[in-house]
Amino acid sequence: MTDAFRPSRAILELGPGFYDEVAPADFPLTIPRFRNDRAAASIGLDDLDPAAWLRHFGRFEALPGSLEHPLALRYHGHQFRSYNPEIGDGRGFLFAQMTDTAGRLMDLGTKGSGQTPYSRFGDGRLTLKGGVREILATEMLEALGATTSRTLSLIETGEALQRGDEPSPTRSAVMVRLNHSHIRYGSFQRLAALQDAGGMATLTDYVLRHYFEPSDTPAPSPYATLIDHAVTNSATQAAQLMAAGFVHGVLNTDNINITGEIFDFGPYRFAPAWDPDFTAAYFDHNGLYSLGRQPEAMQWNVYQLALALRLVAPTEDLAPALKTWPDRFDAAFATAMLARLGVVPRDPATDLALARSIEAALTETTMPLARFWFDWRGGTLRGTSPAAATYALPAFAPFLAAVADYAPAAPLDHAYWSDPEPCALLIDEIEAIWSRIATDDDWSTLEGEVVAIRRMGEAMR
Repeated sequence: MTDAFRPSRAILELGPGFYDEVAPADFPLTIPRFRNDRAAASIGLDDLDPAAWLRHFGRFEALPGSLEHPLALRYHGHQFRSYNPEIGDGRGFLFAQMTDTAGRLMDLGTKGSGQTPYSRFGDGRLTLKGGVREILATEMLEALGATTSRTLSLIETGEALQRGDEPSPTRSAVMVRLNHSHIRYGSFQRLAALQDAGGMATLTDYVLRHYFEPSDTPAPSPYATLIDHAVTNSATQAAQLMAAGFVHGVLNTDNINITGEIFDFGPYRFAPAWDPDFTAAYFDHNGLYSLGRQPEAMQWNVYQLALALRLVAPTEDLAPALKTWPDRFDAAFATAMLARLGVVPRDPATDLALARSIEAALTETTMPLARFWFDWRGGTLRGTSPAAATYALPAFAPFLAAVADYAPAAPLDHAYWSDPEPCALLIDEIEAIWSRIATDDDWSTLEGEVVAIRRMGEAMR
């Protein structure tokens, strides 16, 4: 370890009632497939040599000064709005904590690292395809400016897995993700179900001390402060999902963390067009988590957190923040949409009107999202676009009128803006990347896609 690595064991402050010590699976192989040195540099681990990388992230040898044993966190959650008390970390664990270069407490969590007390007859493994998909999702969301977890490592593990929703046997992997926190809404829901007021106080204190700056505004209780942060973070996350055209697929309360990062990717999709009914999960028969219902889902989730906090706080302490959720979403939606458009904000009402005009035009015309954002970056149509005729339709008239008063936020001098086609990540492209790996063990297409996504991110910054 270098001096830049600053380990932590903060989670142990909670005590053993919040987690179980577990052992990682003993994998037949550890073949490195993805190493995110950009993310590793933020926590002082980019200097690990290849052998050390495999020891720590394939065999889970403890990082010096951090957790001595992996911890499977305990939580409950609503899954498609049905409460489930029998979940928790079933194929992952909290492996390590450290402080990043910005001074934030960070978690390294795993996916596919073996069975735990919460595996519920599952094998505790991750398919290699699932790991590849998560790399692509996190890289794309990061490039688009969304608050997301980051995929630190993917290691193939040499097991043949049986799965009912993809061709089997299929290859296995273990993944490590970097998050600000793995504390979920479901962590609080579990304590409410157990009527554990003391545990609720302990967890709330831990979260407020480690993840949020103290507020100068007096609050009736720490629980009111917590729900206020959660309202802001959930509204912001919903807005960022929409601006990214990203359909998460499983916005359950056990998949929503307290620090507001998009994480735990399953059957996600980047929507090809702004279709409010577009869904990602084949099993989401009622469209609960469709593109257009994601804000509703996030608001519903934060209300479930508030219901859990009622164990220790009166409704009147929590309600004021909850009532502001629509306004905070509108503000975050305008911010996220204007950031993706690349224009300088003017004032809240005007910015929201511009954002809504984009949403309306895209919905009515089914314009390809990647094409629109690429063509109109900076608020002006650049050159000749294959979609020029669509922009002349009446549906775009309110947008054209609104955007005329906006200035570009930065010069468009990056070579990306001269490309003939935008960088996108639709399902066919993801499947083609996986096909090259599955058929020929050819990783070059994935590597090239990561380079292309990061290049787009550089251009957008």
